[in-house]
Amino acid sequence: MHNEKSELRTRLLAQRRALTPDAREEAAHALAAHAGELAAPGATVAAYVSVGGEPGTRPLLDALRARGVRVLLPVLLADNDLDWAEYAGPAALAPAGRGLLEPVGGRLGPEAVTGAGLVLLPGLAVDRAGLRLGRGGGSYDRVLARLERAGVRPLLAVLLYEHELLAEVPAEPHDLPVDVALTPSGLHRLG
Repeated sequence: MHNEKSELRTRLLAQRRALTPDAREEAAHALAAHAGELAAPGATVAAYVSVGGEPGTRPLLDALRARGVRVLLPVLLADNDLDWAEYAGPAALAPAGRGLLEPVGGRLGPEAVTGAGLVLLPGLAVDRAGLRLGRGGGSYDRVLARLERAGVRPLLAVLLYEHELLAEVPAEPHDLPVDVALTPSGLHRLG
């Protein structure tokens, strides 16, 4: 299973690296165009700032914020767990470890994610059953486990490029499914 996931990650990361900057920019703006389908004004969304070849989230973060949505962004802790802080716009992001950008505002604690009605998850692929292939760091597996322990069930959405919607993703017993994939073409219900 580990080799299967590793090979798939390698292939998908290579496909992301092959995308042109224009294609990435176009995809990021297409994702942002779906902000209205994701959350209503007054909602809380746990999101993230994309890095590298990930589908771009910055236009989406700003579109959500412009709609009056409270956006929480992760702050990576030393043990790979995630703390959260409110997104106050691009000027309130600072470089952090591993090439990440993190919010500079006050920390809300790892449990803050349990107050979100929607959690946007990074991923490399998802299948029609909703099984997500992450990068393998485990940070978001902890987030999903925290939500489950708290007894809350926000909508879980993974942001992807179209070609990352797969028929099947290798899964392990601890992998929890997501509800929706958001690609530049729109929302795809899973499961």
